[in-house]
Amino acid sequence: CAVHSRVQYSTVYNPSEKTFDKILIANRGEIACRVMKTCKKMGIQTVAVHSEVDSSAVHVKMADEAVCVGPAPTNKSYLNMDAIMDAIRATGAQAVHPGYGFLSENKEFAKRLAAEGVTFIGPDTQAIQAMGDKIESKLIAKAAKVNTIPGFDGVVKTAEEAVKIAQDIGYPVMIKASAGGGGKGMRIAWNDEETREGFRFSSQEAASSFGDDRLLIEKYIDNPRHIEIQVLADKHGNALWLNERECSIQRRNQKVVEEAPSTFLDPVTRQAMGEQAVQLARAVQYSSAGTVEFLVDSKKNFYFLEMNTRLQVEHPITECITGLDLVEQMIRVAKGYQLQHKQQDIPINGWAIETRVYAEDPYKSFGLPSIGWLSQYQEPLNLSNVRVDSGIQEGSDISIYYDPMISKLVTYGATRGEALARMEEALDNYVIRGVTHNIPLLREIITHPRFISGDINTNFLPEVYPEGFKGHQLEEDKRRELVASAVALHITAQFELNAGQPFAVFQFKLRVLSKLAAELNSYMPEKVAEDTSSILRSPMPGTVVAVSVKPGDTVAEGQEICVIEAMKMQNSLTAVKQAKVKSVHCKPGETVGEGDLLIELE
Repeated sequence: CAVHSRVQYSTVYNPSEKTFDKILIANRGEIACRVMKTCKKMGIQTVAVHSEVDSSAVHVKMADEAVCVGPAPTNKSYLNMDAIMDAIRATGAQAVHPGYGFLSENKEFAKRLAAEGVTFIGPDTQAIQAMGDKIESKLIAKAAKVNTIPGFDGVVKTAEEAVKIAQDIGYPVMIKASAGGGGKGMRIAWNDEETREGFRFSSQEAASSFGDDRLLIEKYIDNPRHIEIQVLADKHGNALWLNERECSIQRRNQKVVEEAPSTFLDPVTRQAMGEQAVQLARAVQYSSAGTVEFLVDSKKNFYFLEMNTRLQVEHPITECITGLDLVEQMIRVAKGYQLQHKQQDIPINGWAIETRVYAEDPYKSFGLPSIGWLSQYQEPLNLSNVRVDSGIQEGSDISIYYDPMISKLVTYGATRGEALARMEEALDNYVIRGVTHNIPLLREIITHPRFISGDINTNFLPEVYPEGFKGHQLEEDKRRELVASAVALHITAQFELNAGQPFAVFQFKLRVLSKLAAELNSYMPEKVAEDTSSILRSPMPGTVVAVSVKPGDTVAEGQEICVIEAMKMQNSLTAVKQAKVKSVHCKPGETVGEGDLLIELE
């Protein structure tokens, strides 16, 4: 059965191919909506689960039925297995699609479903356990003749043991959660002190995100590319690789921009990576959609990183270049059907690019979370060859409890140039008001000469913006054009009430004044900048996890003062100078807003 090109993906519903009458989606947001779209095309009823704060969410409205599974915190709702099992029984759902994150790679959840005769739309528990544990998965990969990174093949129990292992391996090293994923529970260490700190933060994040604080340590490959292979396998021994995704543009080990195919791989390397990915899938008798992630060095040597036993966030770009609906394939495989295609049927048709649109401030560490109410929201779906996977709408609330993703913006073209041009246009036409977002950063990335030429690696952002992202920098002729545009807009609106007030022309804030106002403005006192060396304010909304000082303590420059957790990521806040602590305005467990005063120094 040949695969035909589609701008997005093709759900081929065969009424004679019976699957399920009702599927519960154990997730929220854009991925829950994405799964529901395919279910509806296949004639399958859907059940949403939701927390109390998500009662009016888009995925709840889209489903045929919805069940509240608890309060806002994830451990009381979307990770609450008892409540979700009750929802399955109450609605009579025959199968569960877990999406990604939450319970998608939790073997205990899959076991509980199997015990009640409910189908888990994903691999079996043995494969989840084998690939979900990074230590075991590395051993299996070695046995399957898959290239692996040098490292310690065991669980690291203490910070001092971590230091000894790191010294044996040789710096730099990567400390990461054995059960982790999504960039959580991962730290790079270049010396003993960073290893101790990384061990503490990684274990805390791992426990918070995955309920498992086990860690492993391996050699960190400097300046690699992150390239992954999509695999698809059934319960009859058939397995395919659906080409690669380039995922090297990252911040804090989380992907920001992805594309398929990669500009870097030649056909020989692509095939070798694909075949090793399938070898690994077969080694654990894998059945469903899954992703094998590799690090690739400058000489095209590639090393197994991990296998994600679920639908990947960036799966849409694979759907664009293959025409396959991966959710449909997962549902078919879960029901026991064989794959419809052979390896030679899988094309690379055109080029697809995905940018992750987040409610984040890109001017702070390339993206610290922003919360708020979406007062205006319009997706650029008026453009052709554009796909937007989202789970929000105008009026939605971006809260501190969940991932700050607004949407996945995907563009497609016959060539990479076409896909990039359409992405630039789509970002320019995306309207988001009410929260700070990262579109300015996304636009700068996809128009940067290094990105356009394909000269990228996982350190792209800190290399291109060593002082942090400062926004688009205008050349003199562009600055004059901007001023002229601002004056023209001002003249048009000069009789309106807001004339003379600050306004924005894209991302630039300007104020046009009359000659008299400009002269008088020179006499206005300037606002004195706050002495940030003596005070520490929260750079983002979140929860105080730890406070390491008390009034009267003396702190050294760079010493940790407190830790803030936002959207399941922990952020260490440090002193910028040696000083005595004057006062402490926060305590563990408190919720703080962006800009809230935390610590004062003398």
